[in-house]
Amino acid sequence: MIRRFRKDENGSVMVEMTISIVLLLMLTLGFVDFGHAYYQWNAAAKAVQVGARLASISDPVATNLTGAGPTDTPGAPVEAGDFAAFVCTSAGGGTCGGFSAANFSRIFRGDTAFTNDDACPDIQGSQRPGMCHFFPGLRRASVRITYSASGLGYQTRPDGPVPTITVSLQNVSFRFFFLGGLLGFNNIAMPSMLSTVTGEDMKSTAP
Repeated sequence: MIRRFRKDENGSVMVEMTISIVLLLMLTLGFVDFGHAYYQWNAAAKAVQVGARLASISDPVATNLTGAGPTDTPGAPVEAGDFAAFVCTSAGGGTCGGFSAANFSRIFRGDTAFTNDDACPDIQGSQRPGMCHFFPGLRRASVRITYSASGLGYQTRPDGPVPTITVSLQNVSFRFFFLGGLLGFNNIAMPSMLSTVTGEDMKSTAP
């Protein structure tokens, strides 16, 4: 009887199918998760581009920027490196200088009503979208805005020196849903994401 049981192949197809289905399911969900990670990469890239554009045409988050740079020779050019960079995060302080939460919110949330949180309300009518509308789940704490001397503009210019503006994301991870739940696959830190532009009118009413 034992010999006959050893030769019995009934149910082998079911076992093989079960193993195959599990492997196929893991492969399929892996493709879905990595496809979503690629979407997050593109969304983050678009968000920093939009943020840099908004920062270039809006009142600066670092309100002391308008008084930066030398003023001893009116009309002389403001050279690159003539003033230390202003680095602004949602917490303000540090090297930001005169942090404006409302101006930061305009870049993060667009033209929607100001709130000091991560909420990202729907755009109404002709309102301009902000960074959060292009990268769902983005948090204010991940956004960094840097103003540095571009070498453009002149001393005693009414609106201050023309800065180079860099908007970047920090401490952002690719989020995995299926792989994280099934295999304990840890989230992966997203590489540095940034966009740099030259300042324009630096007014919130600019077109």
